[in-house]
Amino acid sequence: MGAAGLGALLESVRYEVLPARATEETVLAHVPRDVVLTVTASPVKGLEPTLDLTGRLTAHGYRVVPHVPARLLRDDVHLKEVVERLRGAGVDDVFVPAGDADPPAGPYDGALPVLRRLTELGGPFARVGITGYPESHPLIHDDLTVQAMWDKQAHADHIVSNLCFDPRVLGEWIARIRRRGITLPLYVGVAGPVQRAKLLAVATRIGVGESTRFLTRHASWFWRFAAPGGYSPDGLLARGERALTAPSAGVAGLHLFTFNQIGETERWRRRLLERLGTAAS
Repeated sequence: MGAAGLGALLESVRYEVLPARATEETVLAHVPRDVVLTVTASPVKGLEPTLDLTGRLTAHGYRVVPHVPARLLRDDVHLKEVVERLRGAGVDDVFVPAGDADPPAGPYDGALPVLRRLTELGGPFARVGITGYPESHPLIHDDLTVQAMWDKQAHADHIVSNLCFDPRVLGEWIARIRRRGITLPLYVGVAGPVQRAKLLAVATRIGVGESTRFLTRHASWFWRFAAPGGYSPDGLLARGERALTAPSAGVAGLHLFTFNQIGETERWRRRLLERLGTAAS
C-alpha cells in the first residue's frame, strides 16, 4: 500500500455506529476522541434513539454526525425540533439521506427538499453530508443518482459513499462524478472488519422489519464475510490505493461501516497504521 496516502485517509476516518444498548459503553472503551462518529437512524425505531445517543456521545467529547433521514421527518415542525435539539447538544454536522421508511412519515420523500429547507432556515449546521452510490442503487438508475448529487451539492459540503467492495467500480465512479462537475469532498464508505455471523447477529438486533429489509437488500454482501477470519478491507484499500489517493479524486477520508464491531474496527485501524508507518520508515 502507498503508506503516506492511505495513512492520511485512516487518520481522517469516521465510524458509523448503530444506536444499540451497548454502543455508548463500547465507544468509550475503544474509540479515541479524535475519531468522528456517525449514528444511523432506523425506519423501525425512528429518530429518537439516534438523537439520544448523539447527545450522550457529544457530551463525552466526541464529534458526532447524526443521520437525519428525510423519510423519518413527520413535518416541518418536526424538522425544526430536530434541528433545535441537535444544535442544543452542540452538533454542527449532519448527514441527510433519503432513508428507507416506506411509506415516509411525512411530506419528505427524498433528501433534496430537506436540504433546501435547511438552507431556508439559515444553514443551522456548519457541515451537511449527502449520499453517493458507487454500486448501483436497487431502485434508482445510476444517472439519476449522479444527477441527484449535482442537485444537492448546493446545499451540502461533502459526500459519503455507500458501501463498495470493488476497487475498479469505486475508482470509475469517483472519476465519473468528478467529470460531471461534482466537486464536493468525498468520504469513501468501506466495510470494517467483521465476520458473517456477527454481521447477521447485528442485522437481526436492528429490529424484525428492518433486519428483513437489510438482509434482503444486501444478501450479496454476505459471502464476502464467510471466509475464515471474516472480512477485512485491506485488499480493497491496497487495490484501490491509487484511485483513493489521487489528488483529483478529492477523497477526504474513509467512512467505516462498523456494524457495531467497534473495538475490532479500531484495533484493525491501529494495526494498519502501524504497518503503514513501518513501511514509510
